Amino acid sequence: MRFGIAVRFAALAVVWGASFLFIKVGLRGLSPAQVALCRVALGALTIGAILVVRKRSLPRDPVLWAHLAVVSLLFCVGPFLLYPWAEQYVSSGLASIFNATTPLLTMLFAAAVLPAERFTGPKAGGLVLGFAGVLTLVGIWRGLDFSHEVLAQLACLGATTCYGAAFVYLRKFVSPRCADPFVVAFGQTASATLVLLAATPFIGAQPIHLDLAVVLSMLALGVLGTGLAYAWNTAIAAAWGAANASAVTYLTPVVGVMLGVLVLDEPVHWNEPVGAVLVVLGILASHGRLSPARQRVPAQV
Repeated sequence: MRFGIAVRFAALAVVWGASFLFIKVGLRGLSPAQVALCRVALGALTIGAILVVRKRSLPRDPVLWAHLAVVSLLFCVGPFLLYPWAEQYVSSGLASIFNATTPLLTMLFAAAVLPAERFTGPKAGGLVLGFAGVLTLVGIWRGLDFSHEVLAQLACLGATTCYGAAFVYLRKFVSPRCADPFVVAFGQTASATLVLLAATPFIGAQPIHLDLAVVLSMLALGVLGTGLAYAWNTAIAAAWGAANASAVTYLTPVVGVMLGVLVLDEPVHWNEPVGAVLVVLGILASHGRLSPARQRVPAQV
């Protein structure tokens, strides 16, 4: 059982880290909106199949579905459009590093909205350290000329801002309704599919050029990265706890950068790994994992 969960954890880190590579390859034949639509549609079909196999029924609560529609905009539509647009101008590895800022943005929204998540010293220090990492990634010393590259980096931050708001919205409005995690995942991906089906003819209508690499990348991004990955993450959180499961956040940018270099021959500039380290240290500091007092506590088996 432990070995199986460890395998899923490793698979999750690889799949989520590789998602940025799949997006980059998909853009060779599809527009950013078409990539987003393929991703959510295939993800919804995969999660729907899981619900059928597990014999889970969909809720009839209209208020819950209204909340899931909001979550779909924050969790799927926004980020899934912004990342492909950004990757037209920045490397897949850099996009994966920016994605690691999600816990910091989540903490910022939670402190503003949730009474139980107020700022503490470690959280404030971690946030400052993490955003120092963001400024390092952007290369703030070069100045902001709002070229396509800078706008693409801001789009990546916009995507993680959407994720942060989505996590807090889920906790405040969806979690109290005790909705099944797979139902929540299906509701948000299915709703996002409908939105993108309506929007894509207007924002992403361009000729489609499919080859084997593009097709396989979209299947991997949708079925694995947006479908099965959710099931794996749910199993890991149930077995190891949410805090330990969230450690996958530290591994996905490593996988993303390595695949970008090895598969796409993308360059890596010195400020990117330095910024990534600062972001990860900020996340660890905000959770109190760098304090000496915590390190002296013996590990529980």
